[in-house]
Amino acid sequence: MPIDFSRSWSDEDLALYRDNVVRFVETEVLPHDEEARKRGHVGHEVWRKAGALGLLCADIPDDYGGAGGDFRHEAVVYEEMSRRGLTGMATSVHAIVAHYILNHGTEEQKRRYLPLMASGQMVGAIAMTEPGAGSDLQGVRTRAEKKEGSYVINGSKTFITNGYLAGLVLVVCKTDPAQGAKGTSILIVETEGCEGFRVGRVLDKIGMKAQDTSELFFDDVRVPADALLGGQEGQGFFQLMSDLPYERTIIGVTALAAMEGAYQATLDYVRDRKAFGKPIAEFQNTKFKLAEIATQIKVGRAFIDRCVEDLVAGRLDTATASMAKLWGTEAQGRVMDECLQLFGGYGYMSEYMVARMYADARVQRIYGGTNEIMKEVISRAL
Repeated sequence: MPIDFSRSWSDEDLALYRDNVVRFVETEVLPHDEEARKRGHVGHEVWRKAGALGLLCADIPDDYGGAGGDFRHEAVVYEEMSRRGLTGMATSVHAIVAHYILNHGTEEQKRRYLPLMASGQMVGAIAMTEPGAGSDLQGVRTRAEKKEGSYVINGSKTFITNGYLAGLVLVVCKTDPAQGAKGTSILIVETEGCEGFRVGRVLDKIGMKAQDTSELFFDDVRVPADALLGGQEGQGFFQLMSDLPYERTIIGVTALAAMEGAYQATLDYVRDRKAFGKPIAEFQNTKFKLAEIATQIKVGRAFIDRCVEDLVAGRLDTATASMAKLWGTEAQGRVMDECLQLFGGYGYMSEYMVARMYADARVQRIYGGTNEIMKEVISRAL
């Protein structure tokens, strides 16, 4: 059966917005994906084009330069990218950074940075992970010491999405190492002309080849005292935890959309490809596999749509968002594997979208908190 792309949370205005997103994706992103995959990033121009069309920070209030929409507008962008296997332009991380500033920043910080992010003039990244600290953020060793009215940052970060193109980096660091999690703060670093800040190599990943994932180094990076997110030390851990439902819902949304895209591509392929004198789609194994995939997507769509509705309404809890991330990414892995198998040898060729989607899917179970962490979070709420 063809995929039903209707959403329980959509309406006429969102349908028109989706048409604009599709046009942008198919004219500005898709044609350049291969060259972006080869160089390891999409470049700044496409970000600025997206900003000019109002496709960045769509759920940020227009008072701060955003489009004044809600999470549904963001979800449309994630879906149309993911459905086509386009992972280079990490608008999701950009949106997460914008929400840290919106939800926790001072009024001055909001008015300074959010308009620049909405226009695409400044790409956002968040630097949490370190060589020795991943899901355990209490293990962060990057230090920020207050000296003469400024903070001096020393440390290194790795696996930073948007790291190469970022104009703004939220740096998770220790302002008081003796206090553990309570000594964690987030500092805003503007990268242009920033002395002591250095971007390392664009990391060579097994998937998401067009996405600039980088190492970042901070060697006596000096930022003004008002670069402290929210203006109060020791709030970093609380700030990070409070925005997790938003991030994990994004991952669930992208997982479902990628499954839909892979299913549709597989359906088209098996109907056209012949073996033993008839289309592959006519073999019972193919029919049963497609039936299983379609069922997972149908069931998952109901749950993910409910999560989107709850997030917009302000009632999505951390445990349910963690379920969306856990179930969505595990299902995505299964579906990509089955779709690739139905493509046969061609499914293993990177020129085919299903091969890229297969490789891209693997990290979904790792970032945003590993799925093992999701299970821990969910179990605590039982």
